[in-house]
Amino acid sequence: MFCSAALEGRLRSTETKLRQLENHTAELEVRLGVGEKQLEDLKTENSGLEVRLSVNEKLLEDLKTENSGLEVRLSVNEKLLEDLKTENTDFSFRLNETDDSLHQLRNTNSGELKVAFSAGLTDSGSVGPFNEERTLIFSKTITNIGQAYNQTAGVFTAPVRGLYFFSFTAADYLKGYMGLYLYKNNRPIIFNLELNDHGGYASTSNGIALQLDEGDIVRLSLPASYRLYDDSRNFSIFSGFLLFPL
Repeated sequence: MFCSAALEGRLRSTETKLRQLENHTAELEVRLGVGEKQLEDLKTENSGLEVRLSVNEKLLEDLKTENSGLEVRLSVNEKLLEDLKTENTDFSFRLNETDDSLHQLRNTNSGELKVAFSAGLTDSGSVGPFNEERTLIFSKTITNIGQAYNQTAGVFTAPVRGLYFFSFTAADYLKGYMGLYLYKNNRPIIFNLELNDHGGYASTSNGIALQLDEGDIVRLSLPASYRLYDDSRNFSIFSGFLLFPL
């Protein structure tokens, strides 16, 4: 009896341990399944990373190839830029030589240049008075060698730098003041004034030598409320000529 009870106790203990082992084994199997699942997930993730790594490596190679092409193009453009700089330097040198030659040619030709003009005011009688100062248009060109006088605008334009001489005569036949300005560009140089206190024809004249640069303008201007007179007999005349170039 005692022996059977002892055996039964050992049997139950063994069975308990067996169940514990079975439970532990089941737990290990569960953990193993989880581990295997995680391993599969890692393998899948690694496969994705490998694909992405391969794609990035391909992109890197493409970028290296593209950069190589850009470096070649950059080198070519830098070479072209240097060539253009050299070419522009040559053009600048040639342009300076051309400018110097042109300047020398102008100086040479200016020594032979002939400039002279005379123009009458009008055939229409009285000019003015006006409410404001006005440039006088000496419309009857008598002489215009060198074509420096513009009879439409009433201005003389210096064709070369030089010393010029200008003169004028202005007339009227009514009592009162008559006169005019001589301008160099926009600066008045002479103001000629005459009082006709007797009626009948009277005139005023003047002349001046002016140093002009090429493009300078000389003109005569009638002040506001003043008047002049001219007809086919040329009472009012504007003249000028080049003395010598400078």
